Amino acid sequence: MTGKRKRDLRFHWMSTGMHPCSCDTFVALPPSTEGQRVIFGKNSDRPCDEVQEVVYFPARDYGAEEKLECTYIEIEQAPHTYAVVLSRPAWLWGAEMGANEHQVCIGNEAVWGRENADDDEALLGMDLVRLGLERADTAVKAVDVIADLLEKYGQGGNCMEDQCGFTYHNSFLISDRTEAWVMETAGKYWAAEKVEGGYRNISNQYSITTQIDKEHPGMREYAKDQGWWDGDTPFSFAGVYSFVTTSRLEAAGSRYCEGKRLLEKSSGRINSETMMDILRNKESGINMEGMFSSTGSMVSVVPQDPSLPGVHYFTGTPDPERSVFKPFIFVEGIKQLKLTCSPCYGEDDPVKKKPRFQSKPDRKHPLFLKHEVVAAIIDSTRERGQKIMQNMNDLEKNKMAEMEAYLTGGVGDPTMVVHLFTNTVEEEFQVYSKS
Repeated sequence: MTGKRKRDLRFHWMSTGMHPCSCDTFVALPPSTEGQRVIFGKNSDRPCDEVQEVVYFPARDYGAEEKLECTYIEIEQAPHTYAVVLSRPAWLWGAEMGANEHQVCIGNEAVWGRENADDDEALLGMDLVRLGLERADTAVKAVDVIADLLEKYGQGGNCMEDQCGFTYHNSFLISDRTEAWVMETAGKYWAAEKVEGGYRNISNQYSITTQIDKEHPGMREYAKDQGWWDGDTPFSFAGVYSFVTTSRLEAAGSRYCEGKRLLEKSSGRINSETMMDILRNKESGINMEGMFSSTGSMVSVVPQDPSLPGVHYFTGTPDPERSVFKPFIFVEGIKQLKLTCSPCYGEDDPVKKKPRFQSKPDRKHPLFLKHEVVAAIIDSTRERGQKIMQNMNDLEKNKMAEMEAYLTGGVGDPTMVVHLFTNTVEEEFQVYSKS
């Protein structure tokens, strides 16, 4: 595909009704939350036919010379990686969102601006999400990890399982037990804003203005050299690095404002249910339908008390309004989450072969397959669909009530939760079979 053809396709995505007006990521910290907890949430809005899986990887140690194969490129492996749980498009190495054993949570968003999104294969923003989780035990360390990787390897490459050459830069919302950071990038350049209280959300637009707490050392000089900043007026990252015209991002701007409004509406009492309700909100566009849709969702509840566990909820299925948020808690002995793990094609995967994306294999995992059938019933049969939805809601509420015991009293016996996520998926299967 020629460079001109790729640029034309990118313009097509951004300027027509087919543009990917997604995603949305949220965080709320005390005093805006209940119970001295940090609440993190994200919808992953991706192509509607894409499968999102929920996977777990334990902590590991590596030798000094070991390498790591990411989606497109090989990089140096870290000496130690932390245990992670991820929600990711099944065709790639990285993740749209996830958490690690130290209760660091990260989600990313596609952003576009004056700096051209590179066609060359490098690290995807989704690779950077996983790398940040595997290598950082605090939110601010994750900012540093991502910054170092950007400087060394860059970001770029096709972000869809397709030959269209769809590329973008990335913004990240990163939280831990005490604070959150927004990190926005343009090529290797970046700015980061610290969030210590209240709430914050990001969408598909630059949002960091003059409050910049960390930044690439050459970011301002580069903008000045490009003629984007005169060097005298107050520096706003969004103002300088965004498009001259933001008309292409109107949908993202609307969702960003709606998301902020929904957080503000519940400020002081935001909890896991509040965040799930926001992610399920279709009127705002946050719960997306169409060519791009909400293919996976995540909500994390992280107590500020380090003796208490975080609870991380994942759907593993499209449309959070008709999906069950299933809990996960980090303990020793967790195995791979096979019911939300897609088939592996190894070196025969069309993503690994060049030219890439010559075909698209079936990546549906067991939960996706069963949910697909049930979603069709919900759409086509009103009475039966309502009954299924009620049973799904009951299962979710019961699990959330059970999780309160761990969030307030800790995990006394880890064996009670080692299969928590998988057992909940099996209970979801039972709901489907009884309906």
